Amino acid sequence: MSQQRIATLATCNLGQWAMDFTGNLDRIIKSIDQARAGGARYRLGPELEISGYGCEDHFSENDTVEHSWECVARLLAEGHTAGLVVDVGAPVVHRGVRYNCRLFLLDGRVLLIRPKLHLAGDGNYREPRYFSTWKRGAGVEEHTLPGVVRAATGQRTCPFGHAALAFSDAVLASESCEELFTPRAPHIDLALAGVEIITNGSGSHHQMRKLHTRLDLMMSGTAKAGGVYLYANQQGCDGGRLYYDGCAAAVVNGALVAQGAQFSVREVEVVLATVDLDEVVGHRGAVASLREQASAAPPPALVPVDWALCDPRVHSTAALSLPRAPRYLAVEEEIAYGPAAWLWDYLRRSGATGFMLPLSGGADSSATAAIVGSMCRMVCEAAAAGDADVVRDLQRIAKYGDGELPGSPQELAGRIFLTMYLGTENSSETTRGRAAALAAEVGSRHLAINMDAPVKAMVALFAAVTGFVPRFKVQGGSVQENIALQNIQARLRMVVSFLFAQLWPWVGGQGGYYLVLGSANVDEALRGYLTKYDCSSADINPIGGISKTDLKRFLGWAAEHLGFPSLAGISAALPTAELEPLRDGEIAQTDEADMGMTYEVWPEEPWATARCCRAAVVEESLHERTWDTSCQTPVSNPIPTCPTRVRTCPRRLPLPPNLPHRSCPCLAT
Repeated sequence: MSQQRIATLATCNLGQWAMDFTGNLDRIIKSIDQARAGGARYRLGPELEISGYGCEDHFSENDTVEHSWECVARLLAEGHTAGLVVDVGAPVVHRGVRYNCRLFLLDGRVLLIRPKLHLAGDGNYREPRYFSTWKRGAGVEEHTLPGVVRAATGQRTCPFGHAALAFSDAVLASESCEELFTPRAPHIDLALAGVEIITNGSGSHHQMRKLHTRLDLMMSGTAKAGGVYLYANQQGCDGGRLYYDGCAAAVVNGALVAQGAQFSVREVEVVLATVDLDEVVGHRGAVASLREQASAAPPPALVPVDWALCDPRVHSTAALSLPRAPRYLAVEEEIAYGPAAWLWDYLRRSGATGFMLPLSGGADSSATAAIVGSMCRMVCEAAAAGDADVVRDLQRIAKYGDGELPGSPQELAGRIFLTMYLGTENSSETTRGRAAALAAEVGSRHLAINMDAPVKAMVALFAAVTGFVPRFKVQGGSVQENIALQNIQARLRMVVSFLFAQLWPWVGGQGGYYLVLGSANVDEALRGYLTKYDCSSADINPIGGISKTDLKRFLGWAAEHLGFPSLAGISAALPTAELEPLRDGEIAQTDEADMGMTYEVWPEEPWATARCCRAAVVEESLHERTWDTSCQTPVSNPIPTCPTRVRTCPRRLPLPPNLPHRSCPCLAT
């Protein structure tokens, strides 16, 4: 009986942090230990996992590269690569050029350094600013290892370039993140050249519905050309605006066989897959056109490795990972869990002790409150499951004692979440009641404050200096006066929000400070329907990349699935800023009337993302989406001309760091 080639491979989601070399190395070692315990002989990690992906201009500092090599030296010298191929991502300088690289380590030696062939340089990515691509094609050069590695291992040089590892029983090669998305992805040529296992250490951030594209590319590529595709990703916020959404995966011949979590508060998740490499050979041999193209493919550059990747102890296919359906989240679930995990990472790594949210009772701020409630639920579930990292963070942030855990998400919210209804005489009892009801459901500490006194003081100050008293438009004032009076209310709310965020922990004897949460959606940011330096000018904004349409869908879903029933009524209400006088106690102002357009016709498709800076395209698209030329009746609200009634210019908006759910240059603030 011939020896079967069965390999157990490990990939992972890691919660890395930019420039946190000690913490990053600790998480890498934890993943290595878990991979080894699971019987794996190969472990794949995320892109630039040693330094962290989001180091930005720190990549230009030699210290970043040097500290990365110090971490590699520890992995080699401390036995972490004994009997296990460890594939890590790090910045490397070769012949004076800085590259984004994969390092393959085994038994205390560097087998190969593979530089990235294609860099991500659009949307929210800036890799060409820091790195160069490898342009010398297939082949390797000799790379002189730094002194810290030579001292630790005695190894002086290693191969550097685009090559595959030829083990005694299998061939493995890699591509990196963006390369999967390119028109001529390396994995196709590698598969045609006979490479059986293709791995991808990625730093891919979350965007709405992006996971579908990512998995489709892996499954379609291996369905056409055969092979095992292993994918690792960073997970969490690493100090910037992005959230990396994990979902480590393994695919065999077009079928998904393993998938990790997309959103989580865990720092380390290892995903194992046991695969039969002879199935790859069989798949490729069964397709005539594939055989013909493969017979003409040039051979890859190979680095021989006298070591067996497959486990010689496994002789049965009973342990193989079986095909499974991909797990995709609905848009509402992406909103519930992605921003929630981002908020937890931001909170625990910022040094803050909680969040403060101006809760108006409207859709946007209510969605933000619901996301914080979702965060509290995710954290409580992880703590109850015994996640030591989460428990340690809870004890530090929420002041839980040893052995003490939150009794419920609402209890946790009561310790770390303050909501405030900042009303004026222009606010309605309806929104006041909605805010109080939602705060009770989420569990936040809630305050209702009357802002009339400071607003009137500001108007009185202006009148005392100028002799003029501004009036609202309904009172006979001009548009200029009307907007100014609205902005006074909005900006004073910002001042009060930051005051309470700084001092509320002191009032409760808690210490520290709270982060102020913003709640401006992407439509209003692109439209310019904001007051500069109002409550939109927060510390962070978890919904800054989400459209109003998606937020309203989320509210309906969260009312049922998160246990916040008041959101159903909030979702059905007309959006309003409540900055103009009421009429007979009822709301007279609506956002859509102010903007001159409805949210339904506002962006959801690519014209609102990659092309959002082109005003002519936006105007043309609005015309197309709001008027049906084939009939006499308008679709939605007709817009004769692109509305120009904006409070501020979108390009000059002082937006806080927001979680980008789409790739939009205008929002890269």
